[in-house]
Amino acid sequence: MAAPSHAGFFTRLGRLIKEKAKSDVEKLFSGFSKTRENLSVVDELLTYWNLADTDRVLDELEEALLVSDFGPKISFRIVDTLREEIRDGKLKSGAEIKATLKRCILELLTSKGGNSELNLGFRKPSVIMIVGVNGGGKTTSLGKLAHRFKNEGVKVLMAAGDTFRAAARDQLEVWAERTGSEIVIDNDKKAQPPAVLSQAVKRGKREGFDVVLCDTSGRLHTNYGLMEELVSCKKVIAKALPGAPNEILLVLDGTTGLNMLQQAREFNDVVGVTGFILTKLDGTARGGCVVSVVDELGIPVKFIGVGEGMEDLQPFDAEAFVEAIFP
Repeated sequence: MAAPSHAGFFTRLGRLIKEKAKSDVEKLFSGFSKTRENLSVVDELLTYWNLADTDRVLDELEEALLVSDFGPKISFRIVDTLREEIRDGKLKSGAEIKATLKRCILELLTSKGGNSELNLGFRKPSVIMIVGVNGGGKTTSLGKLAHRFKNEGVKVLMAAGDTFRAAARDQLEVWAERTGSEIVIDNDKKAQPPAVLSQAVKRGKREGFDVVLCDTSGRLHTNYGLMEELVSCKKVIAKALPGAPNEILLVLDGTTGLNMLQQAREFNDVVGVTGFILTKLDGTARGGCVVSVVDELGIPVKFIGVGEGMEDLQPFDAEAFVEAIFP
């Protein structure tokens, strides 16, 4: 007998979580205060802009974008667009230049990044695999994601697939308790991560859970043995539930700025990343890395971390992001 479709349930859930982002704009705004401070020079430059000053102003604008980790390629491309439109007489004031700057960034995020809503599939349970290096906020992001789901009345099962670090398992147990989620752990402390994840997905299916959140061992993208283990994790999940995992979310530490790009490329090559969670963006002035990673890889940012609180993992909204860094 064919499995029942829950497409409507998951489509509504993905949309609902995304819509909540629009009501949390203030949180986003405060989370990007350091990046906004870096870019405040843009307003200073454009307030008194005049045609004779164009080259100097655009050079300084380019510098501001580079300092905020938009990366050379994007910074040069945006400034070239502005220069061309000024030369063609399309932009006649500082306000028009700023509006075009914001439009360029928004277009890049929406055209390259695609849909930032969670893709939860069409049958229960939806399986989300969380991957990344140690220290990037992977387990914490999983816990905060569970909190968002539980707030929408979703039945969540966590899988403690980071079996190499006892602290990660303990941390996830605390998150399960805090969010009222169930959890599958390696009881004999000898199981390999794929075995734990397989067990969790099978239980999720058997007991009617809506979502299974799978933690994985943190690894450096240069450790090929451990990276290969991620492939095994993905395979056992697919074997336990054809079509799963529905999402493979890579957690990246925003404070590393453009250094995250190589990490993102390696993980994507090995496991096929479907979306990014960028953490610790409240602690850095390098928020332009959000745009860089989308431009480089064409993979959407799904969530951003803008604080320590339970609610501070925000669904990513490109328009709100642009408004937060260029008010």
